[in-house]
Amino acid sequence: MIVKKLHDAGLQSEHAYAAAFGSIGLSLVSWLASNKQENLERADRWGIFVGEWAPTFFALGLALANYERSDVAAADH
Repeated sequence: MIVKKLHDAGLQSEHAYAAAFGSIGLSLVSWLASNKQENLERADRWGIFVGEWAPTFFALGLALANYERSDVAAADH
């Protein structure tokens, strides 16, 4: 149901995959920036916090890809 609503809103699996890779990059950037301005423990927390988004976006991308595949298969019949 949520995947269908996201797909109907225009979100595609490629968007979710791009967000996942972007969050990995953002995790590295936030860790490096925070590491220069704050102590190491706080920098690690920022990097981990943002890095935890990637698996969610990858899972959403897989769910959308499965929905797109089933949606295309249903449209062909």
